[in-house]
Amino acid sequence: MKIKLLRFLKFSGIIISVIIVLFVSFMAYISITDYKPAKMENVSLNGNKSENIYMPEELSFISWNIGYCGLGEDMDFFYEGGKMVRPDEDNFKKYLNGIEKVLKSVDSVDFVLLQEVDEYSKRSYYIDQTKILSSIFPGYTSIMVKNYDVKFVPVPLTTPMGRVKGGIMSLSKYNPAEAIRFAYPLITSWPNSLFMLDRCFLVYKFKLKNKKELIVVNTHNSFFVKKEDPRNAELNVLKNYLLKESAKGNYIICGGDWNQNPPNFETDKFLSGDVFEKSFMQIKEDFMPEDWTWAYDSDYPTNRNVQTPYTKGKTKTTLIDYFLTSPNIKVFEVKTIPIDFEFSDHQPVYMKVACKAKKPKYIEIN
Repeated sequence: MKIKLLRFLKFSGIIISVIIVLFVSFMAYISITDYKPAKMENVSLNGNKSENIYMPEELSFISWNIGYCGLGEDMDFFYEGGKMVRPDEDNFKKYLNGIEKVLKSVDSVDFVLLQEVDEYSKRSYYIDQTKILSSIFPGYTSIMVKNYDVKFVPVPLTTPMGRVKGGIMSLSKYNPAEAIRFAYPLITSWPNSLFMLDRCFLVYKFKLKNKKELIVVNTHNSFFVKKEDPRNAELNVLKNYLLKESAKGNYIICGGDWNQNPPNFETDKFLSGDVFEKSFMQIKEDFMPEDWTWAYDSDYPTNRNVQTPYTKGKTKTTLIDYFLTSPNIKVFEVKTIPIDFEFSDHQPVYMKVACKAKKPKYIEIN
């Protein structure tokens, strides 16, 4: 009996040692390959290379978190209380084709700001969505910058998410003079930070004839961190940048998935039949100066809860996708495109604006 016990303990020790070595090796691999972006990175431009473009006084925008074409109406998601990791391939193709169809219906807009676009991920069947989405807008400048690049996400243990490479993508009918990726500070601690997103915002800069610049910002802010201070630290990076550019007299449009309700958001003012709830955090009323505009459509939600598949009238919904514009921008129209979360857990938001400049009617981009 004593010999058998010793053999068992020896065998158990070997197994435990192997598990420890494998775990340490995996963590070392993930740490070594961890995506570590700089605070500010200039991004190479591609697409439209024309010069002396005249940009019309009125500009149109679409912002949409497409949920990597994997979070349509039939999906729940394990990170938020559901059970599923990715849709089956048929549903994935349905969501991808649906997102293509919606974007083709608005292919005349000047700017498209997309979030959660996958380039090479298991969760989206390793399909490069940047190429597919760029083809919808031929001639547009298109840039994707990474905010999620992990060699292997090990959760859930039974069906791990695996390889993830994705980010935010901006498309423009006009050729920017400059494109810059700005990193948000990491607000999760190690080791979680190894497997979570490296949040950022993407800036397009356009030189105008009046010696000012048009600044178009695509942002995707944090969701899974519920503490107020870290999330405010992230927002303050964006705020400081926007105010700095505004002080120069530049024209600023910032849109995306803020993962927070806008200031003064009141759910009881919604007119749709859905059940609404506030997001767990709301941007404070005094976050930006009073003369800045928070532009959103109060008639429709933009995001739905993914604990369960979507059921209209039962699934909790809220509004976290919208635009922020500087005082020298006039907002003519903003509307959510209601597609009942058929292809993504977000709905696209359309906006039309103009720079507050009487002359010239057309603003030349050098």
